[in-house]
Amino acid sequence: MFTGIIEGAGTLTGKRATGGGVIFAIEAGFDLVDPAEGESIAINGVCLTAYNIRGRHFSADVSPETLDRTRLGNLVAGETLNLERALKLSDRLGGHIVSGHVDCVASVIGIKSVGDYVIYSFSLPKEQGVYVIEKGSIAIDGVSLTVNSCGKDSFSVSIIPHTLKITTLARLKVGSKVNIEVDIIGKYVEKLLSPRTETSEALAEKGIEPGFLAQHGFF
Repeated sequence: MFTGIIEGAGTLTGKRATGGGVIFAIEAGFDLVDPAEGESIAINGVCLTAYNIRGRHFSADVSPETLDRTRLGNLVAGETLNLERALKLSDRLGGHIVSGHVDCVASVIGIKSVGDYVIYSFSLPKEQGVYVIEKGSIAIDGVSLTVNSCGKDSFSVSIIPHTLKITTLARLKVGSKVNIEVDIIGKYVEKLLSPRTETSEALAEKGIEPGFLAQHGFF
């Protein structure tokens, strides 16, 4: 679990294909204090497992599913990354609850400077747009941000100077792709409120079948 508060930058120092996936070699731009082999690190918002940790260097496997659902496969050696280590129970929750499981890829459709701030507009699939609400939270390439405004398949965010300085968001251009994780709370609420229906097999096991329903006046 993460918060969307980027701990620091990293660099993709190498990548190689293996077994349908990719192995990343990454150098963190900060010390990995008390590193644990196999710990979770969010890379541009994607939760990956770090191993072969040597100082600031580590490796991470990227599965075929992750390559299909995110933009990690498009990264090239030398590219800068947003890094966040997994949340400790004693840490401050400065952003919002982020799982590191990307929902979709969005595209930058507009960039507007307002003084020292920059307003970015994005398009995203309508099926994910339903989870984006005005003044709600969203993670863009792992960065926790507040939604300024939103439509059925678009939204905008305002980026403060500090965030522009320490993350990769300042490098975005119109047409750039980003990893999106919508607010996980909305998805859980939708699941809990959705109608719960049992399968015909489960009903049959309870002795509830068409004949039983007809006998009791339901047909």
